[in-house]
Amino acid sequence: MQVRRVVTGLSAEGRSKVVADGPVPRSHDFKAIPGFSNVTVWSTKAGASLRDAAVDRTVELSTLLAEPSGTTFFIVQFPPDAVWGGVDPAAADEETARVLPGLADTFDPQRPGFHATPSIDHVIVLDGELWLQLEEGPETLLRRGDVVIQNGTWHAWHNRTDQPAVIAAISLGVAPE
Repeated sequence: MQVRRVVTGLSAEGRSKVVADGPVPRSHDFKAIPGFSNVTVWSTKAGASLRDAAVDRTVELSTLLAEPSGTTFFIVQFPPDAVWGGVDPAAADEETARVLPGLADTFDPQRPGFHATPSIDHVIVLDGELWLQLEEGPETLLRRGDVVIQNGTWHAWHNRTDQPAVIAAISLGVAPE
């Protein structure tokens, strides 16, 4: 999935300007999971100044988890659930571990798709439909324009349609309890 990213910043004189305009460099269309894509749009460190925040650190990240008081911005495309029936689990696990460092470690091997991160995630559905599954209560159907505030809870996403679904998520890192 290609995403154009326009980044603003400040000139040496402190005036606003575009400092980058082009495709997001950390974007991956999964081979082992057809139709699944992850784009890591941006990340900030805790306590970053405006000048620091205008520096792209996405390519150098050793973990995609937002550090406490830091942020990570993702766009994710989910294929229809039917795709998972033809996936080689070992190949999918290897690719996920390589492409989604840190995040891949948050998945529960006993409950496919379930994961929890030490973050508050602001999620908006950009396209399609997804079902949000939590540990208790009924699943919640989300459609284009719907927003979820995910407070570090165990959850899984399900696409029960025959079309891809796309979300944007901004993870705000919090201190572990």
